Amino acid sequence: MIGFLRGILRDKQPPDLLIEIGGIGYEVEAPMTTFYELPAVGESVTLFTHLAVREDAHTLYGFSKVSDRSLFRSLIKVNGVGAKLALTILSGMDAGHFAACVQSGDTAALVKLPGVGKKTAERLIVEMRDRLSDWEVPAGTAGGAGPAARPDVANPVEEAVTALIALGYKPQEASRMVRAVDSSDMTTEEIIRSALQATVKS
Repeated sequence: MIGFLRGILRDKQPPDLLIEIGGIGYEVEAPMTTFYELPAVGESVTLFTHLAVREDAHTLYGFSKVSDRSLFRSLIKVNGVGAKLALTILSGMDAGHFAACVQSGDTAALVKLPGVGKKTAERLIVEMRDRLSDWEVPAGTAGGAGPAARPDVANPVEEAVTALIALGYKPQEASRMVRAVDSSDMTTEEIIRSALQATVKS
């Protein structure tokens, strides 16, 4: 099992990362909550990882906090919730917000996430409520941007739409979410963050 990676961040295109360690490039998938805290490309980064082994692939998932990895591992134990949906949930709301939704039984907020229907939301609340005591959910996790990101060379708006589609949103919905954001002088990560926050609050 690979517990963490520490190396040079070579590329970041949500939800994919490329981290170089000892001349080897590790491909890692990460939620947007981790992307918000990433350093600029070319700088050193440390991620706590979860290795998923299937017959057709070995996939590394990376997280900036141990608590986020713990939440991810709890989510994929829920019936009907795979790794992709767990990443989507962690991208759409931080651990503190998710815990609050589960504790209050707020299915309305959960179903706004792509891939989460009413039955899945209800299952998450029932199965996760008893596990909340095991989570290391930091106080005040909602909001708070990570370190300033490097200005994107490509079009941040187009990259934001592509990233939202990769997270499970339909192309038209992703475009609508991004258009609703005043994206002037914003990086890709900032546009995605604003779009996701607006969706959860609406």
